[in-house]
Amino acid sequence: MHQELKSELTKQIIMDAAFKLFYENGFKTTSIDKIMTATKLSKGAFYHHYKSKKELGLELIGTKLQERVYQGMIMPLSDSGDAFKLLEATFSNRIKTFSFYDKQHGCPMNNFINEIGDFEDAYQLALKKIVEQWQDALVNLIERGKIENTIRKDVSSRAVAVYLISAFEGVRGIRKLYDNDAVLDDYLEGLSLYLKQLKP
Repeated sequence: MHQELKSELTKQIIMDAAFKLFYENGFKTTSIDKIMTATKLSKGAFYHHYKSKKELGLELIGTKLQERVYQGMIMPLSDSGDAFKLLEATFSNRIKTFSFYDKQHGCPMNNFINEIGDFEDAYQLALKKIVEQWQDALVNLIERGKIENTIRKDVSSRAVAVYLISAFEGVRGIRKLYDNDAVLDDYLEGLSLYLKQLKP
């Protein structure tokens, strides 16, 4: 049991270090050597848990990345209450809670998509799964809003979902270019204007 715990702890150390390095420096430029230097563990420890950097990357996408998007952008959409207000609050609150570090480095998922989304089918499928879960959660909320009459019945729920995700991910990337939050403030104003058009 002690050995299993130690092994799981080692794996977690590798995943945490890799995620940080991928986030800050990119997936392609981060080598296994750099990851292991950051962990202060041996290279043998890496290969005990993973066959390759690809295997590690896919696990990170399916766990840490997916959990991050779920906690921040999917789970809040399932709360009770006015669907329109929930939609507005989820996007605006998330933007407002990002740390300086997050603003500097953008969205981890968006970074992965831009760097390796078209690099290999396995990465594409893993990233697409997260985006589609987010889209589905938004569609469900928008459809609920139509029933509750807080969102116009004639809007395309999927089109709105795709637009909201794209705008959010886009501004996360653009913010990396600046040393202040003016672009985020403009995004929030634009978001408010767009969402008002969805009201009956």
